[in-house]
Amino acid sequence: EYAVKMRRLPQQAMMDGLLANNQISPQMVTSVAHKLVEFHQRAETNANISAFGDLDAITKNTEENFSQTVEYIGRTISQAKYRRIKDYTDSFIEKNTPLFHKRITDGRIRDCHGDLHAAHICFTNGICIYDCIEFNDRFRYCDVASEVAFLAMDLDHYGRADLSQSFVSAYVAQSRDEELGRLLNFYKCYLAYVRGKVESFKLDDPYISAEEKTGVLAIARSYFDLAESYI
Repeated sequence: EYAVKMRRLPQQAMMDGLLANNQISPQMVTSVAHKLVEFHQRAETNANISAFGDLDAITKNTEENFSQTVEYIGRTISQAKYRRIKDYTDSFIEKNTPLFHKRITDGRIRDCHGDLHAAHICFTNGICIYDCIEFNDRFRYCDVASEVAFLAMDLDHYGRADLSQSFVSAYVAQSRDEELGRLLNFYKCYLAYVRGKVESFKLDDPYISAEEKTGVLAIARSYFDLAESYI
């Protein structure tokens, strides 16, 4: 007798594997976009959740990124790249303060998934998006534009800018969130930087072999390169 019976998702239907085998079509990412719009429209929003979209919260996240990656300058990110991304980030926030405030008043800060990339999407019985962040509300309560940017950035990292554009266009058309595009590259840059940071952390993990760390180094650098490309 089961207390909980878990069902394994079919590996052959996972989006990351399908991308690696060039088996994802524009129609498939459009379906993901429509599914995400439905989820975001139902997702909770209130004053507490909306507070995670204010400038203090956003600046806390971006500054944490930069403070936690200082030690990797010269390893996974150059000083020039670090400075360029930081200057862009600070400048964007300063110049777009009214836009960030408007996102709050328009109810665009929601209880989202928080970790929306291809490895968490399965094309089975329709579309299954799973493994949301549950351990930290701060990473899950965000602008829906950030959530869209996460998957769009991931598709870019797979070398599929065409699918990234199809996904974003489908989301905007379905949601009628016309202002999302103004924030897209900002959040893409931020999230690519997060991925570069997380990969960099692995270089200090004593349980990861030197051989594996060679691959980690390349991945971290590729994410920082991608972050810079959005500037």
